[in-house]
Amino acid sequence: MPELLILRHAKSDWSTGEADFDRPLNARGKRDAPRMGRWLKAQGLIPDFLVSSPARRARKTALKVARAMDFEETGIRWEEAIYEAPVGRLITVLRDCPVTARRVLLIGHNPGLEQLLVSLCPAVETPADGKLLPTATLVHLHLNGNWPDLGAGMGDCRRIVRPRELPPE
Repeated sequence: MPELLILRHAKSDWSTGEADFDRPLNARGKRDAPRMGRWLKAQGLIPDFLVSSPARRARKTALKVARAMDFEETGIRWEEAIYEAPVGRLITVLRDCPVTARRVLLIGHNPGLEQLLVSLCPAVETPADGKLLPTATLVHLHLNGNWPDLGAGMGDCRRIVRPRELPPE
């Protein structure tokens, strides 16, 4: 059964005046991204395949997570289609994942990632604070089917992990 890890990019810095695509991570984002990578490694959730938006904040998140997991940075696929992607485009990106990949990590942006999660797992509940995927939040799904056949309702949400829920290091 394939597994999908969905990670929203870490917290970005809005104060720089950069265009949306070029926004960097802020201090919290620089701290949270490697923490999520270390947590993934400790849980044994190293992906076989990592695909990320090339937007600066997502790229930096992917690189920090990869380093923390000891995942080869050269193995990251930078996919422009993820930036500002609606759910249909994200499903297309995932359908293109190698059929041999048992676990895929997708790093991108809201609202597309939240829409993807709800599409794959319609029963997922939004927390009381209304934020399903705050920055640097990770979702772990089991999928009922292979990458080329991925579609609505094919996910089983195992857990949602926010950086603030991780134990102190």
